[in-house]
This record gives sequence, structure tokens and C-alpha cells, in this order.
Amino acid sequence: MLSRSIDEIRAEFPGLLDGAVMLDGAAGTLAPAAVIHAVTAALRLSMANVHGEFAASRRSDETVTGARAALADLLGGDPAGVILGPNMTTLTFHLAGALSADWKPDDEVVVTSLDHDANVRPWVLAAERAGATVRWAQFDVSTGELPVAAFDEVISERTRLVAVTAASNAIGTKPDVRAITDLAHAAGALAYVDGVHATPHGPIDVAALGADFYACSSYKFFGPHAGAVIADPAQLERLSPDKLAPASDSVPDRFERGTPAFELLAGVTAAVDWIAGLSDAPGPRRQRLVAALAAIEERLSGLLDHALAGLGSIRGVRLLGAPRRRTSTISLVVEGRTPREVAQELAGHDIAVWAGDNYAYELMRRFGLGDSGGAIRASIVLYNDQDDVDRLLEALTALA
Repeated sequence: MLSRSIDEIRAEFPGLLDGAVMLDGAAGTLAPAAVIHAVTAALRLSMANVHGEFAASRRSDETVTGARAALADLLGGDPAGVILGPNMTTLTFHLAGALSADWKPDDEVVVTSLDHDANVRPWVLAAERAGATVRWAQFDVSTGELPVAAFDEVISERTRLVAVTAASNAIGTKPDVRAITDLAHAAGALAYVDGVHATPHGPIDVAALGADFYACSSYKFFGPHAGAVIADPAQLERLSPDKLAPASDSVPDRFERGTPAFELLAGVTAAVDWIAGLSDAPGPRRQRLVAALAAIEERLSGLLDHALAGLGSIRGVRLLGAPRRRTSTISLVVEGRTPREVAQELAGHDIAVWAGDNYAYELMRRFGLGDSGGAIRASIVLYNDQDDVDRLLEALTALA
């Protein structure tokens, strides 16, 4: 159970004060006042680059250490395995370079048509450079599911890496990640899991998922624009990423290019602490985070059911997929209207949604929407309420 009412939670988000219906959380959530304050406070303080002998540098060291610890608590991993960076895409390209360094022409990598392109293109390009083969696990267009059987068909003894999402950023599908990573490991392959969309929608445990690498972005869970990948430190020790000669050789530092944005890392820690504060559960931060995210997941499930029931009754509106396990993210098309036209009409009612492929490039192609503007995506997150959903349903009814 959440420790505060939804009205109290909404009041903590300055971005909601203008009364707009913000159903764009899958592209980036708003930040609560606590996170905004943490970022501005860090900017007001004297901060310097890390590993110096003076106070401002020590503050930066503490900020980096704090962000690693917070993300480890959020994801259930080891702070020594948390790689920090500007975003998930940049980090994944960087890791793709390191992981593919010893790939050979007879090796294979598995990607899926359900994934955001950030967990597809880095691996496709790395395979091309190595002369390796890309195998595709296809989702079921009729249901939106990504069956484990799809991986049985493409994983072999030649597979080096399997890249899969923990939740689709377009239609919300939550594949059976543990079953998929078990198949990867049985073949001797590594599993790289995109958790960007999944992380704000329920508790995450990277060990339970069997993820060798788990990527996420804090601006999807009420934080600033920053990314992270978490892995077993021993796994990182085996990799030699490209880096500057004087840069640290230690793990995870050697995976982090350039000076980090310390003020944003302060915001990352604040976002994790804010989520933990949504639960009255006793115990350490990890325990409070699990309780809070479980309560968030339950609440969002109710709003999703309400949205799906309402959308199902609107003639002329077609939903993409009907996965059994999903986040509260919906993609749809309105007959006779382009997604851009629909988004513009909804914006006129102060309703924020996204139109297009939302970087779910292969998914939209599989639905036959790659050349027609994609779809409308409405994503329900913690600070949305039933009134937001009802305003969307009313506007779509008028449109359709």
C-alpha cells in the first residue's frame, strides 16, 4: 500500500500544475519536487571532478557512490557493478563494442522484434562488424506476446548473446525473461535485458531475471536524464572497453567515458529515495523499494483495466496486441485518422500522448504500420489517475 494518496503524490509534481493530462510517461516521466531540489542543490554547491583532495571533489565522489548504491537497491544488484552514463542507448552501444570484441563469423546474436531499437541496433551493428549472424525472435502479432518458444527456434550453441526487453515500450508486453535467460545460459550465451520501460512499473530483481546485464534510465522513473547498466562486477572484469589512457582501469569506472553529470546523479539518488518513501514498510531501502513498486504495480493494473475496458467500447479504435502480462502502456490506431492527426487533436484537449513508432521500429513494421505513421501511445504512470484516463476516453470517443 502506498503511504500517500494519489492526490498527495500528484501535488508533488510541479509539471502537473497546468492541468494537462500527461500520458507520455513511457517517453519520460515528470520529476517530483524532491528530485528537482536535489539537482538544483547539487548545482548550488561547489562540486568538482572526482578523486581530488578537497571538499568539492569529495562531494562529487560521494554523489557517484550514492547513485551506484541507490540503483543497486532499486534493481537488486551490487553497487560495484553499476555503470553510469548519459542514457541507456549510449551505454548499450559502448557495451556492444566491448562484448563483441571477440565475436567471430560463425557466432550468432539473438534480438527480438518486440524491443526498442536501442536493444536491437547496437547488437545488429556489432554483429555486422564481426561478421556474425543476427537471429530474430519474433513476437506474435495477434496477441502481442513474445513466446519463449520463439527463442527455442533461434538460440543455438553458436549464440553469444541474447538481447531481450523486460517490457515493451510500445504495447507493454512483459515476456518471461527468466525462461529466456535460462535458455541463453544453457547455450553458453549472455543475456542483455532492456529494463528501461519495466523499471517504474513494478519491483525488479536482476538476479531473479537471470540478467547478465540490465539497462535502465532514471528519467523513466521520475529522475533526471541519466542511464545505468548493472552487472556482476566479475562479468565486467572480463571486458576491456575502449577508454582513454589515463582513465581508471577499475570496474565499473573503466566503462564510464568522460566526466559524469554530478548534479544529475544527485537527482538519480533522490528519485530512488522518493520511490522508497512511497512505502511505510520497515527495513532497509531495498525492502521499501520493493514494497513501493509492488503497490505502484497494483495501482497501475487497475487503471490499465479501466482504460482497456473503455477503449474496447469505442468503435473505430484498434489496440495493438493483447498481452496477458503487461505494463500500463497502450498503443492504438484510430480508423480514418493518422496518428499525428490524433495526437494533435488530443493535444488540443491538453492530453499528451506520442504518435509514431516510438523507436519500437521492428514492432511497428510487424504490425504493418511502419510506413503509415506508426500508432498512438498512451502510457499510464504513477501520477496519473482515473480522471486522466476518462479524459482520454472521452476525447477518443469524440474523434472516432
